[in-house]
Amino acid sequence: MFSSAVTTYWKPESAPEISDDFTVVIDPTLSDSRSVSVLSVADGRRLLTVTPARAAELALSPAATVSDEELARRLAAASLELNGPDHLFYLPVAQQEALRLAPVGAQTRPLTDEDAPLFERFAHEAPEDDLDDAFVELDHWLVFGTILDGRLVSTASMYPWDGSRLADLGVITLPEFRGRGLGRTTVRAMSALAIDRGYEPQYRCQFDNVSSVALAASAGFALFGDWDVVATE
Repeated sequence: MFSSAVTTYWKPESAPEISDDFTVVIDPTLSDSRSVSVLSVADGRRLLTVTPARAAELALSPAATVSDEELARRLAAASLELNGPDHLFYLPVAQQEALRLAPVGAQTRPLTDEDAPLFERFAHEAPEDDLDDAFVELDHWLVFGTILDGRLVSTASMYPWDGSRLADLGVITLPEFRGRGLGRTTVRAMSALAIDRGYEPQYRCQFDNVSSVALAASAGFALFGDWDVVATE
């Protein structure tokens, strides 16, 4: 269903088979901000990836299995908390070719530095919480916008994520223009170009962001799983 770029990133070939409980993988390449990484794949399999230091702190052995209750107990004993999980969405392989061939309206296009005045007005008009959560920036690797009557009303951007072939994206549509499919159009146009360049669009959002979950589905993304990491200051 999903490309090998997605599956091998989240489940490296060296990782053991994933069980119904969390299967432990020790990865010395993890950054401090991801020293505890919890993945629940949509098919029910689950993976707990930790740095060697966290493995020692939590008394975890490679390829061991840990239940929800046991993981919670060990995290609490080490005074560690998780951030709260994000949904992970990707475009199924079967849909990618059709997406690449789909026509894009003239109102949706890549943005460049010359669009800075448009983007600045957009950022001024967009809700502050949306700007914080979506992380849409004009200087990202790819930036697309939908423009109506000379006004930027929906913007999406993405950047290569964690040194991989995944491209993490964010999207914001101004409140008064929502419900018209503009975010969907912007995300799909940007995703098509990312695929042409050899990247896998990655759509992340929090569990309680109902509108973002709906946008992911309308843009053709499918749920891969849920991901959480250790909370850091």
